Amino acid sequence: MAYQREVMAAVDAVVKASRLCASVQDHLIKGQTLEKGDKSPVTVADYGAQAVVGRLLALEFPHVPMVGEENADALREPSNRAMCDKVVSLTRTVLPQVSESEVLGAIDWGTFGGGRSGRFWTLDPIDGTKGFLRLEQYAVALALVEDGEVVVGVLGCPNLPNAHGRGGVYVGVKGQGAWWRTLADDHRHPLRATVNHDPARTRITESVEAGHTDQDESALIAKLLKIGVPPLRMDSQAKYAAVASGEADIYLRLPTRKDYVERIWDHAAGFRVITEAGGRVTDIRGRALDFGHGRGLEQNQGVIATNGHVHDDVLARVAEVLGTAG
Repeated sequence: MAYQREVMAAVDAVVKASRLCASVQDHLIKGQTLEKGDKSPVTVADYGAQAVVGRLLALEFPHVPMVGEENADALREPSNRAMCDKVVSLTRTVLPQVSESEVLGAIDWGTFGGGRSGRFWTLDPIDGTKGFLRLEQYAVALALVEDGEVVVGVLGCPNLPNAHGRGGVYVGVKGQGAWWRTLADDHRHPLRATVNHDPARTRITESVEAGHTDQDESALIAKLLKIGVPPLRMDSQAKYAAVASGEADIYLRLPTRKDYVERIWDHAAGFRVITEAGGRVTDIRGRALDFGHGRGLEQNQGVIATNGHVHDDVLARVAEVLGTAG
């Protein structure tokens, strides 16, 4: 099976990083009253998750670089000594023998610039930082890009409800379909988007944060589609998992300003999971997402993901509201 080794390594890394993040929530956030604006727990978890994923992938695939959200520059500053110690200590809960220099080097494994040729990983160690702090939805999002195309996508969603309780890993592999498993065992469950063809019977999922998508325009699009149920709002690429698993039919990420550039780590893993689950993902003009242009989706604007069957209807209504036709 193509990509078998890559999938095994990616899933293992995401499972370990997801457990690390869940541990931070349990010990540093739950039961505590954080001061307003205190993002230190998510910062520690962010670095720790990237250290775990970076270290495991660098050992398994030393010639495959990674486009990550973080680098370790700030942790090397003397003023951040306490933060660095926390990150190293947290990483050692998963990788007990790792040294401080190896932790920092693993984080810096994610400084690759991306591009059109060759292979690289792309990682968002905690996608949905505000959801993480609210004890709601967040995701560890890892993808493998090959010559500009996402071929493997893995989403760790520790708080997402599923048929077996809460917390799962959602996987899509080019040409091989999509599945999910729990964080506790590796039994695969098939993953399929809905086969709903009627836009009026669909449900939209969108960001909790109004700064991430234009919710007023989303509401107008829902009205034009004659959707009668309220949107499913959650943080992170967990929205991709919701569409891939049939909990929603449409994911809208509408631009809040014209100059905003989406980052590839915010969409790569979810793109492959939805695509292999039978869905479709484009930008708001219906263009394919270009993951080979560097660290950003420079050639795209916004994102629309659907079950595939209602995609053209959604594009038409988006064009009507936003004036994006053609």
